[in-house]
Amino acid sequence: MGGAAAVAVLIAAAVASAGPALGLRLRGRHREPRGGTGALTAAAAGGEACGGLRRVPAALGNSTHQCIFDDLSSSVSLSWVGDSTGVILSFGQSKLYRSEDYGKTFVDISGLINNTFIRTEFGVAIGPGNSGKVILTGDVSAGSRGGRIFRSTDFARNFIQTDLPFQPLVQLSYSPRDSDCLLALSTENGLWVSRDFGHTWVLIHRAVCLAKWGSDGTIFFTTFLNNSCTDLGFLELKKTSDFGSSFKVLGTRIYSFGLGGRFLFASVMIEKGPRRRIHVSLDQGESWNMAQLPSVGHEQFYSILAANEDLVFMHVDEPGDTGFGTIYTSDDRGIVYSKSLERHLYTTTGGETDFTNVTSLRGIFITSVLSEDNSIQSVITFDRGGQWVPLRKPKNTTCDSTARSKDECSLHIHASYSISQKLNVPMAPLSEPNAVGIVIAHGSVGGAISVMPPDVYISDDGGYTWARMLEGPHHYSILDSGGLIVAVKHSSQPINTIEFSTDEGQCWYRYLFSKEPIFFTGLASEPGARSMEVSVWGFRGSFFRKWVSYTIDFSELLSRTCEDKDYTIWLAHSSDPGDPSDGCILGYKEQYRRLRKSSVCRNGRDYVVTKQPSVCPCTLQDFLCDFGYYRPANQSVCVEQPELKGHDLEFCLHGRRELLRTSGYRKIPGDKCSGGESPAREETDMKKKCTSTLLSPSPLAAPRSPAAAVLAVGTALLLTAAIAVLLVKKYVCGGRFLVQRYSVLQQHAEANDAESIDVLSPPAPAKPGYHDDSDEDLLE
Repeated sequence: MGGAAAVAVLIAAAVASAGPALGLRLRGRHREPRGGTGALTAAAAGGEACGGLRRVPAALGNSTHQCIFDDLSSSVSLSWVGDSTGVILSFGQSKLYRSEDYGKTFVDISGLINNTFIRTEFGVAIGPGNSGKVILTGDVSAGSRGGRIFRSTDFARNFIQTDLPFQPLVQLSYSPRDSDCLLALSTENGLWVSRDFGHTWVLIHRAVCLAKWGSDGTIFFTTFLNNSCTDLGFLELKKTSDFGSSFKVLGTRIYSFGLGGRFLFASVMIEKGPRRRIHVSLDQGESWNMAQLPSVGHEQFYSILAANEDLVFMHVDEPGDTGFGTIYTSDDRGIVYSKSLERHLYTTTGGETDFTNVTSLRGIFITSVLSEDNSIQSVITFDRGGQWVPLRKPKNTTCDSTARSKDECSLHIHASYSISQKLNVPMAPLSEPNAVGIVIAHGSVGGAISVMPPDVYISDDGGYTWARMLEGPHHYSILDSGGLIVAVKHSSQPINTIEFSTDEGQCWYRYLFSKEPIFFTGLASEPGARSMEVSVWGFRGSFFRKWVSYTIDFSELLSRTCEDKDYTIWLAHSSDPGDPSDGCILGYKEQYRRLRKSSVCRNGRDYVVTKQPSVCPCTLQDFLCDFGYYRPANQSVCVEQPELKGHDLEFCLHGRRELLRTSGYRKIPGDKCSGGESPAREETDMKKKCTSTLLSPSPLAAPRSPAAAVLAVGTALLLTAAIAVLLVKKYVCGGRFLVQRYSVLQQHAEANDAESIDVLSPPAPAKPGYHDDSDEDLLE
């Protein structure tokens, strides 16, 4: 971290929820006495006492900073300026505050924006990386012809007011190549660009529905021809590489488009009937290939769950109101797809899916499936979708009433879907790339996800094994690259205690950060999990709220910098140390340098994950099921799809028809194995042209393929009906539209003396990175 990035910047905006803004009183750098006697308790996750840390009350008491905000705002939102720098804190709109010490003190800089209200829905746009750029969008009167923005290039130390010649419809977007270049979509569907960081703007195209930056600064966008962006399937896809000096039409009959990794996707209408097909381009739309996925009807949808440079996870909705679909994984061209997981839970209730990328170890994803009895169960893959298995039952836990056996069950993870259904789940699963192997999540142990308040579980090996970390729902955060974990209990009652662990959740210390409890609303820590500071946010009072934050700096407690003796070598994905192939995943092993659990020290901001890879011989575990094959549940071998038996497996590649002869396996994209097994696979050029004409301006016949004709994939229109779902012992859903009957849930909770399920409505989790609700096919 260098230059301006070394400064932590916190901006706070405040406004009353109704009427004019009230005065805001800030008490920066106030070190409140340590919660009475500075009481500290310690306990292991299993319940036994533990110790090891000394001087905790004194160290943390001297490093606890309180700020009080007298305001009637109903919410607080946080955004960080730059990479590992600071936060923006919003109490609505009218006040703006800035901090350079991680929120310990604040300076009122509202005058820099002329006390202008900031828009609540997309009022803050942070520049990429450590550019230090911030754009605030003002909330101007409805009758105004244009909008107003405030621009900063120095981490919000100063702002320049700029009046816009248009009203922005969505948040201003930075070019990934040059942060001085911006694009905006107006309320009148005009596409505007700026090349001088918003100082001047040029209208480059009208009738635009959606616009996105490409990785090289190219702008891709769709335009309507029939006076409405709602005419999905009748849009044009265009691009410009010179900021509107010239345009190229990439396709017509477009339903939606999206970018993922190096892939450009388009969902294209077939001229006969209301069906669509996915097309993919690797050269920014200059040429297209039809993805070997089924076409879909108007009641289905496609969704890109994840995409990088060599692999795409694509969800294909099942016909009808099933609430589930199939996950397909691509080859490194994004053209040939194989079934990865059937009955994948994905409803249109807000487009919620539990699909989660475990970022702390490569190749690992967790999601949920809808079983035949309509209960919801969690599964995990360690090889990028090659095989999915249940999560292992944590040690020293018992199976709940959803299990058929008291001894045989598994762990089930609560994620976005549980949160959307208002279960008592305050946070989605959490992992960080620099906290190797650590995964934290709410879950239940049984035969399926339970509606009872969950406990918090932790894995230190990427999800292979789990342990119960905390009892009951909690908010949690990873600090110091995994060397420190903090948590606060999720409760409807005021709290004044924070819990923390220095050994990956084995032993927990409880620190009273305040004598007077607060109604807790959230934890805030610097993105990137490198910080030693965490802020506890909340308020006092019921009708007239007084917002308060406590920023706790753990660097004085963990003052010693870790040395070589504090680290150990750890083999990832290890399950059988005696096996020569132990740890081989995606063709190679990785040995990491990890902090010992017993070491009480800090990694520091400059900590870098170090690993040593070694290539493995190929086995069948290095191969996905090929096009036309799939792995049945709980099986490792690939079998032919029944509907494709007896058909030639043909597909179109670069305008030529290819015949695929396969034994059922293809190498996982990105797999680096060498030698060993090599299942037979051959693609033969049939010397026939097969370029897809669906993107052509003139209506031409769709290409036929016996294999493609029987595959079924989907894309979804937003539907208006809702189907009630009854949840008793198991978390059961019977259709796509899942609306809870809270009275039944409440009775079930009360019958078990459980805490109220509708406590402190949790914030909606961040959508997975490739979801985009602006089009019905989520090809973001």
